[in-house]
Amino acid sequence: MLKAVLEWIDDRTGLPSAIRSFMDEEIPASSGWHQVFGSVALFLFLTQAFTGTMLALNYAPTPGDAYNSVRYIMNEVTGGALIRGLHHWGASAMVIVVVLHMLQVLLWGAYKKPREATWMVGVVLLLLTLAYALTGYLLPWDNRAYWGTVVTTQIAASPPGAGPWVLRLMGAENGVGVVTFARFYSVHVLVLPPVTMLLILLHVYLVRRHGVAPAPGDEHRPRKRFYPEQAFKDTLAVFAVFAVLFTLAIAAKAPLGRLADPTDTTYIPRPEWYFLFLFQLLKYFEGPLEIVASVILPTIAIGFLFVLPFIDRAPAVAVTRRTFAAAGILLGGIFWGGLTAAAIRSTPPEAFAADREGPMEWRELSPEELAGAAYFRKERCGACHGMGLTAEPKTGPNLGAGGRPRDAAWMIAHFKSPQSLMPGSSMPPVALADSQLNALAAFLLKLTPQNALKLQDVPQYALDGAIIYQRHRCSLCHEVNGVGMKTGPSLNGLARRRDEAWVKAHFLDPQKLSPGSTMPAYPFQPKENEALTKYLLALP
Repeated sequence: MLKAVLEWIDDRTGLPSAIRSFMDEEIPASSGWHQVFGSVALFLFLTQAFTGTMLALNYAPTPGDAYNSVRYIMNEVTGGALIRGLHHWGASAMVIVVVLHMLQVLLWGAYKKPREATWMVGVVLLLLTLAYALTGYLLPWDNRAYWGTVVTTQIAASPPGAGPWVLRLMGAENGVGVVTFARFYSVHVLVLPPVTMLLILLHVYLVRRHGVAPAPGDEHRPRKRFYPEQAFKDTLAVFAVFAVLFTLAIAAKAPLGRLADPTDTTYIPRPEWYFLFLFQLLKYFEGPLEIVASVILPTIAIGFLFVLPFIDRAPAVAVTRRTFAAAGILLGGIFWGGLTAAAIRSTPPEAFAADREGPMEWRELSPEELAGAAYFRKERCGACHGMGLTAEPKTGPNLGAGGRPRDAAWMIAHFKSPQSLMPGSSMPPVALADSQLNALAAFLLKLTPQNALKLQDVPQYALDGAIIYQRHRCSLCHEVNGVGMKTGPSLNGLARRRDEAWVKAHFLDPQKLSPGSTMPAYPFQPKENEALTKYLLALP
C-alpha cells in the first residue's frame, strides 16, 4: 500500500523522483567537511524565515508600537524570548557562515571556469545577507537601533550627487522616522525574502549544472554520491550550528535597549559587530576623505569580488599551493580583526552597558519606589492591571494611563481591603507588611503615561538590591536620588568612586576599608551582596 501511495505521488508530482535525484547527485571523491557551509547557510536562512514569521505574528510594524511589541514578545508570549533569540543570533550566524562559505570557495579556487556565474550569484547573496542585517537593525526601535540607523543613513548620503537621492529612497530626508521605518520593514520582510529564495534556487541550479569543483587531479577518480556520506556530514554540521544557536538564544538574551529617543544626543551609536570594522575605518578618513571609507573602498572590494573569476584565469591547483589566495585571506582577516578590535577598545563601557540593561528610567526612582516595583512584580499585579497608554486591556484598571489620582492612604487601605472601598471588586487583599505596602503605593504614585511602560523592564538585580536596601534601612545614613539622610556619603555616582570588589568587601567589614566608620558590618549572603552592589553601582 505504501509503495502504491508513493508511486501515485511520484506520478502526480514527481517529488519522490526529484528527491532521489538530488540525493544521488554525484560529487567528487575529494568532497568533505570543507563543503558543508553551503548547506548550513541554507539551513540558517530557513531558520531566519521561520523565526521571522513567528515574530511577525505578534509584531506591530510602526515606530513606538514596534518597541512595545518586541518587549511583549520577549516578556509575555510563550517561547517569545527563545524565538527572538534564535532570530537575533541567527542573523550573526548567517553572516559568519556565508562569509566562511565564500572564503572556502575562494581558498579552493572553486570560482574558476566554468563556475563564474555560480560565484557571482554567491556574491549577490552575501550582499543580501548584509542587507538583511542593515534593514532588520532598525525594527526593534530602541535607542541602539535608532541611532545606529541614523549613522547608516548619514553614510548613505555621503556620495556626491547620488547622496540626496539615496537618502530620499530610504525615507530619511528629514531624519529617521515613520517613513524610514516603513521602508526598512518593507524591504526586510517583503522584498529581500523572495529575491533571496530565487537567487538560492539559481545558485543551487548552477551548482548542480556544473557540479562541485573537484580538487586538481581528482577529475578521473571514481566519484561518489551525495547520500549518505556527504549528507551525513552536512546534517551533523547543521545540528552542531543549531545547538550553538539554541544555547545562545537561551543563555544570552537578545538585547533590547531603551525606547528610541531622538533627543538623546548623548547616546553612543554602535553597529553590529560585523560592521564595526567599517565604523572604525570611517574614523581614519575625516572631512572630504570620508567618502573614501564610506563609498570608494567598499565599492572597490565588492567590484573585485565580482570580477575575480575573470582576473584569476590560471588553471586550478591544489589548495596547499594557493599561497597567494591564503595570504590574501589572512591579510583580510588581520585587517578586519584589527579594525574591529580597535572599534571595541574605543567604545566607552557605558555604551555596552546600556545595551545590556535595557530601559534605564528605573535608576531615577528612590529605593522605596523601586522596592515597590519589586512587590508589584512579586505579587503579579501585572496579571490584572495594564501599565501605559498602549498596554492591552486587562481585568483591572490601567495603572499607568493617567486616570483619577489617588493618594497613598487610599491605596494602602484599598490593598488591605479592596471590597470595602470598591464593592464587588474581585481583587484579593495584598498580603504585605505596612512598610511594603507603603513602597508599593510609592511606586504606583510615580507612574505616568510617559514612564509606565518603561518601568516594567527593571532588571531583577535592581529590584532585589532595592529590597535589601530598604530592609536594612540604609536611608537612615545615605541618600539616593535625593531621598535619605546625609550622615554618610551619597550613593549616587558610586561607580565613579569605587569598584565592585571594594563595595562588596566594605559591606562585610566597613572598618577595615574605612577606619573610624560607624557603619556596622552586614554579613550578606553572596547573592544579596551581588544584587545590592550591582544596584548601587548602577545609580546615576
